[in-house]
Amino acid sequence: MALKPLMRENSIPDLDTLIALIEIDADPKLTSLCVEAMINNETCFFRDQANFALLTGPVLDMLREHRMGTKKLRIWSAACSTGQEPYSLAMSFSENAEKWRGWNIQIFATDVSASALAQARAGRYSQFEIQRGLPVMQMLRYFEQNGEDWFAKEPLRRAVTFAEHNMLQPAPHFGKFDAILCRNMLMYLGEQKRTEVLDAIGTRIADDGLLMLGAAETVIGQTQNFKASQEFRGFYEPMSRATSQQESVHRIFG
Repeated sequence: MALKPLMRENSIPDLDTLIALIEIDADPKLTSLCVEAMINNETCFFRDQANFALLTGPVLDMLREHRMGTKKLRIWSAACSTGQEPYSLAMSFSENAEKWRGWNIQIFATDVSASALAQARAGRYSQFEIQRGLPVMQMLRYFEQNGEDWFAKEPLRRAVTFAEHNMLQPAPHFGKFDAILCRNMLMYLGEQKRTEVLDAIGTRIADDGLLMLGAAETVIGQTQNFKASQEFRGFYEPMSRATSQQESVHRIFG
C-alpha cells in the first residue's frame, strides 16, 4: 500500500487512525503527503489521440464560431498532472496560429499535487515522458534538451497558467470556461464525489461550452448538470444550454 511508508514515518498504527487525522485536518502537511502518495500521475502528450483530435478540430471550430464577437477563448485543463495535456493544447493552437491570429487564448491548468505542478511549470520531462505521444517534429520545435531531460521552450510555458486546486473544493474565482477537460480523474472517486466534482464543474462552464472526460468516464447517472453532446461523441454539454435554447424560442415565438 502506498501509504504504509508514510504511516511508519509518522508512527500511525493503522489506516483508520490515518483517515481520522485527515478528516479533522490535524496536520495539513500530513494530508498533503497522503495526497501525493495516492495520486496517479499517469499521462502523456495528446492522450487518446482520436478524442484529442476531435477537441482540437471540430470542437474548437464550433467554439471559434460562437466566440467570433469577442475573439476570446478560455480552456480549463483540470487534474492536469505534470502538464502534458495543457501543453498539448498550447501546441495545437500554435500549429494553427493563422486561424487564431488576434485571439486571446487562455489555457488554465490545475492539479492537487504540488510536485506534479512544479514539474508542469518547469516543463521538464524525461526522455521516456517526452517520447510518449509527442511527434519528433513537435518535440524539437517546442522543447530543448538539457542533460538527460527535455524542457519546454519559454513561449510554450507562457501559453499555460498553472494553479494548485483540489477538484473536491469550490473554484469560485476561476470564472467561466468555454471548454473544460477533466479526464481520467473521476474513475478514482466514489459515486458521491464524482457528483460533487461534476456539479462544481457545472458552475464554471459557459452555457454553450463543452466538457471532455476520459474515454471510460461518463456523466450518465452522475449529475443532472450535464448531458451527452449529440454533435460531438465523448463530449458533454451543460443542461443550461437546453434551458437557454428553450428561453430563446419562447422569446421569439411567444
